[in-house]
Amino acid sequence: MGLSMNQHAKRRYQAGITAEAERAERMRPKEPKLPTAPLATPETGATVYEITPEEAGQRLDKVLAARAEAAAIALSRTRLRALIEEGRVQVDGKTATDAGAKARVGQVVTVDVPPPLPAEPRGENIPLDIVFEDEHLIIINKPAGLVVHPAGGHETGTLVNALIAHCGDSLSGIGGVRRPGIVHRIDKDTSGLLVVAKSDATHQGLSALFADHGRTMSLTREYLAFVWGRLNRKAGMVDAAIARHPHNREKMAVSTREDAREAITHWEMQDSFTSGTSDVSLIACQLETGRTHQIRVHMAHIGHPLLADAVYGAGFKTKALHLGPATSAALEKLGGRQALHAARLGFEHPITGEELEFESPLPPELAALEAALRTDSGR
Repeated sequence: MGLSMNQHAKRRYQAGITAEAERAERMRPKEPKLPTAPLATPETGATVYEITPEEAGQRLDKVLAARAEAAAIALSRTRLRALIEEGRVQVDGKTATDAGAKARVGQVVTVDVPPPLPAEPRGENIPLDIVFEDEHLIIINKPAGLVVHPAGGHETGTLVNALIAHCGDSLSGIGGVRRPGIVHRIDKDTSGLLVVAKSDATHQGLSALFADHGRTMSLTREYLAFVWGRLNRKAGMVDAAIARHPHNREKMAVSTREDAREAITHWEMQDSFTSGTSDVSLIACQLETGRTHQIRVHMAHIGHPLLADAVYGAGFKTKALHLGPATSAALEKLGGRQALHAARLGFEHPITGEELEFESPLPPELAALEAALRTDSGR
């Protein structure tokens, strides 16, 4: 086939499952979901519960999480454990210290939810390309070069800093802190659509949505990528687990180690070009999982790394020397960003239930690259 495949993909191919059949399976109508009440952000203050006979013998955190779920309140089990550790849960008037303590019939449990803490880090006045915003969430068209979350070497100047400044008091607290809720990330040098939660309720709903990756819930994520070479099929799938690179902690790699996590990328050809003596393909990728650098790792794994990807496509630098003049100039102007763009994002609003779908055209530098490829291809 000309493509490197792991054992799962080989078995699918040998069984005669084509990319077209796989796409048809993905498009098959999903089982209808039972209607659920939208989650509400927990109110500040104390809530009192009495342990019922049915709850007796269960862990305290499990009982409280079930009560919150039944009341459609966004208090996750993790958040409740944190409240217990902070001394904000009492059992029969005494501070609870063990989230795993067994509940007993008739115990009176008080959960005290504090006001959200001030945001950390501090807000910064950074311009944002806002595609959509309501009281629950905000969708940003992120430019390449903007880091999403503060980390070592990027404590300031991030999307989170910008959102804290922009959203202000509309942030009602994520995990008890007045900050934006990041449920998925885009690499610093990738552009495109990103949704961020403003409240615990929205954060919990979006987290479940992205963890499901469109298997049973409404979620569409599509990326456009320019890759080296000409793929020999109209569409395909890469099913290869990903783990941290064994020798470079800043990279990910296809792996068979026990700590490797399932990773599945579906791709479909959009166009192909011959620039100079080098071939380049434009593909659309849909993620069935959401691993760090997934598209970049998977496309490099099958021999088609992204253009301008210095991390996973370093071995293809010589190919750039054989591109046509227009493409060479456009590639130089990318400024180090890889040719990857989050172009489509669609999902069911976790609070209102509205179906949302957004498209982001290629940013100017990638649109210029596409135009240059057409020019050098004589089109």
